[in-house]
Amino acid sequence: MSVKEMDTIQASSSGENNLKQVLKTNECQPTHFRNDSHSTRILEDLQSLRKNEVLCDVRFETDDGCTTFGHKNVLMAASPYFRAMFSSFEERNKDLVTIRELDSTILQLLVDYIYTGEIMVTKENVQGLLPAANVLQLDYVNEVCAEFLQKQLNPSNCLGIREFADLHNCTKLLPSSEAYIKQHFLGVAKGEDFLSLSYEDLVKLISSDDLAAPFEEKVFECVIKWVKHDLDLRNDFLPKLMEHVRLPLLKPDILLNISREPLLSNSSKCKDYIIEALHFNHQKSVKHFTIPKTIRFEPRQFDGFQKVILMFNWSHASPMCYTEWYDPATKLRENAPGINECRKFAGLGVLRDQVVFAMGGVKGKSSKSVSMLDVSSQSPSWVPMADMLVSRMRLGVGVLDDCIYAVGGYDGNSTLNSVEVFDVINQKWSMVTSMSTNRRDLGIGVLNNRLYAVGGSDHENCLKSVEYYVPTLDSWTPVAEMSLNRQGVSVGVLDGLMYAIGGCISVLFGTYLKSVEVYRPSDGVWSSVADMEICRFRPGVAVLDGFLYVFGGEKKSSIVNSVEIYDPKTNTWTMERLSSNGVQIYGGVVVDSPHHYH
Repeated sequence: MSVKEMDTIQASSSGENNLKQVLKTNECQPTHFRNDSHSTRILEDLQSLRKNEVLCDVRFETDDGCTTFGHKNVLMAASPYFRAMFSSFEERNKDLVTIRELDSTILQLLVDYIYTGEIMVTKENVQGLLPAANVLQLDYVNEVCAEFLQKQLNPSNCLGIREFADLHNCTKLLPSSEAYIKQHFLGVAKGEDFLSLSYEDLVKLISSDDLAAPFEEKVFECVIKWVKHDLDLRNDFLPKLMEHVRLPLLKPDILLNISREPLLSNSSKCKDYIIEALHFNHQKSVKHFTIPKTIRFEPRQFDGFQKVILMFNWSHASPMCYTEWYDPATKLRENAPGINECRKFAGLGVLRDQVVFAMGGVKGKSSKSVSMLDVSSQSPSWVPMADMLVSRMRLGVGVLDDCIYAVGGYDGNSTLNSVEVFDVINQKWSMVTSMSTNRRDLGIGVLNNRLYAVGGSDHENCLKSVEYYVPTLDSWTPVAEMSLNRQGVSVGVLDGLMYAIGGCISVLFGTYLKSVEVYRPSDGVWSSVADMEICRFRPGVAVLDGFLYVFGGEKKSSIVNSVEIYDPKTNTWTMERLSSNGVQIYGGVVVDSPHHYH
């Protein structure tokens, strides 16, 4: 070794010792570093080695004689299919593997993806790429192929894409294509693919509650079109298909036109469906409303805008009481049928999201009268119903098992504990067991087949007590009290929980509340959730699309003209201004969107 080399070694050793001494005298913590480009560079180098056939230990041959090279360890790391092949099967000791299931171009694309993490999906290759990705268990490629096909959906190809998704068990593409078909039903039904649907697929489609068919006669026309396409083989299916056409929703004149279809006249079952629909229309004209017996009587709920809120407003101007349709999704408001009497202190209830009841509380006074609005009718209007047995205002209303309960209230002289129920079949009222406590300005919640009476006032004191009614036992049972006395409390039931919202501790001293508490039946206790932004006394409450909507009400000497929306997932409220000054929203119920609304 030369003198120069010795000097270099000694200098290096001296430098290392000096560095050790420096690090010992300083506080030096270990530091973790990550080279973000490392994995990318490794993949690039491996791909380069593969392209140049360097250290490749396997080559694949497809039926067309094309060859693709690779490294077993890389392929095993990326694909469960290759992992099983090279660890458990006879191919583990082979350097030539024949793959008969895959096209050579598709295999090349997928092996390139394994080495690069990149894939080009086109209209030309997606049909081969997705099933091949399934075979090799490359989930990411499967997902991007499904996403690509989702973007290609249109009325002319969606049935084919749905069939393809079903064939290859695409768990995301199948439901999205089925949803698209239902959302674009009328356009889909115009195509040739519709006529090739199987009977089972057609039944599944037209029986869907969310089928986008704003006019039910169009569903009927599509059924007839499908049957006539191959009449000899399909005629026997007609009665079973007509079972799922919602004829009772149609006007009598349209029903009469439909009854003239010759194919229907040959089937006694189809005739029965026509008679059923005509009878239903007649019953509605006589009784104002009837309870639907089957799904055929229920309007389809085919998009996010099919539920709206019917709001009840009060103002000093004329008309003092009026109603509006309000769509929270679009923020659109529209005049609803005028209510014939001002019912600011009435109880409000809705049956099956279609039939709205306003009970008692006429012109600020106690009353037995009941008004009803059937939003499912072609021209909805308020009509009088059978009077209650007891005169009431500031009552609670609950709907349970298609029965409407009028609970407590004030008769003009005293606060009530009596309860009566309306039989919608016979359209008569009858008394049931009274509550244990007199209550007015109470909240009503229906939860787990129980009718809860929440808070209110017994005339002298605001209440925090709660009791529930079980119809089969005709009895009331007390449960845990709320944390606060709440007169003028409103109640909303959402996701199996009951919310007591606002109210006041003392009307005399104006102690109004913005606090909210929730009752969990699983543990039988009340607990607090986030406060509203403002205090609200006797607000309206509606539950829609997983949110609580709290409308209007009063705060001390003024009225509230806004809505607050509660999101239980985030435990937060958002505020939205709704009405002009001087207008109070005193109630709101969720209903099916009326025929004309959109």
